[in-house]
Amino acid sequence: MNAHAPLPDAAGCGVEIRQEYGQRAVFCGLTGIVWLHRKIQDAFFLVVGSRTCAHLIQSAAGVMIFAEPRFATAIIDERDLAGIADMNDELDRVVGRLIERRPDIKLLFLVGSCPSEVIKLDLSRAALRLSKSLAPDVRVLNYSGSGIETTFTQGEDACLASLVPDLPAEPAEAAASLLVVGALADVVEDQFARIFAEMGLDDVRFLPARRANEMPAVGRNTRYLLAQPFLTDTARALEERGARRIAAPFPLGAEGTTRWLQAAADAFGVDPQHFEAATAPGRKRAGQALAHYRERLAGKRIFFFPDSQLEVPLARFLSREMGTELVEVGTPYLHRAHLADELELLPRGTVVNEGQSLDDQMDRCRAAKPDLTICGLGLANPLEAEGLSTKWSIELLFTPIQGYDQAGDLAELFCRPLVRRTRLEV
Repeated sequence: MNAHAPLPDAAGCGVEIRQEYGQRAVFCGLTGIVWLHRKIQDAFFLVVGSRTCAHLIQSAAGVMIFAEPRFATAIIDERDLAGIADMNDELDRVVGRLIERRPDIKLLFLVGSCPSEVIKLDLSRAALRLSKSLAPDVRVLNYSGSGIETTFTQGEDACLASLVPDLPAEPAEAAASLLVVGALADVVEDQFARIFAEMGLDDVRFLPARRANEMPAVGRNTRYLLAQPFLTDTARALEERGARRIAAPFPLGAEGTTRWLQAAADAFGVDPQHFEAATAPGRKRAGQALAHYRERLAGKRIFFFPDSQLEVPLARFLSREMGTELVEVGTPYLHRAHLADELELLPRGTVVNEGQSLDDQMDRCRAAKPDLTICGLGLANPLEAEGLSTKWSIELLFTPIQGYDQAGDLAELFCRPLVRRTRLEV
């Protein structure tokens, strides 16, 4: 297959799906720590990597020198690489000091990086060893945040997938339960919990939970809804435990949120009138909020570089609810099954480009001269210097954007660079 090859329209949805191979420009999976450490309140993320890893996370998080975040880097230095020090002994020493200083830690993630994987440091064995020595007070897990083969949102996927094997087992006779999967801001989680309760679904759990000892049970009667489109490994791990996925679009914008909630309602037999009553206030608020931004975004031409795997749901939101024109929708990886509902909702003829050949895509973007380009930090400044308005895709992970009450905030994120450009030109 050449660098830019069209694929058959397997979904029959009228979307042109292409694949590219070549140079990529993406953050690594370590970046996911920035939002994950806020979510699990008694967890700590210890990256085993280089000073570059430490600078990356600190820069992405904007951590000031007096802050006390729940992440750190155990730096691999020359003594480790030269074999002067035993790396496992050094890691045990660092972990011991960390637990002594932070006795509130109940769950410790050892996060692999490019350096630790290149030198073949076995963090899975280290996690087992440390779990035994720190039990029962602290549980130690590991996952890879390396950027060698992954993009930055896959760090969350790897983290949540590492939790699944140790989740409590749901009894075989348990009633059907709903599990919402994906790190959501607490305010968004609370909003969804209220709507589910108003629909009559009281046994709704969230992964990850806010505390290590509150992780949800899972079993053959668990039905799960993905809140993020990039949780491929997590979904596979849940299905190995017997859980079944509820197919749905993702809860971005009024339409996406309604269809996501509707999928859960259908799966659990919620009465249509009950569903209508539970969701009508949220749909009304979202509609009013979106109307404020639709005039500014309608007709604008949008170009997505592949970065977060949120691109397809965002493209659906912008085209259907904001009236934008999609020039190209790039995404690092396209999970056909998880995104089938989203692909069906895209306008016919939309070009969805999986993978990346950076130079080719830059050329297409320059030629198209879109009104707004959604891309990574590394591409934004060069494109801005060439006169193109850009939106950092990573900001869409740091900001609560799911649900009815965040629909207006989501639209505003795309309006800001356009407003800034207008002001600069004036």
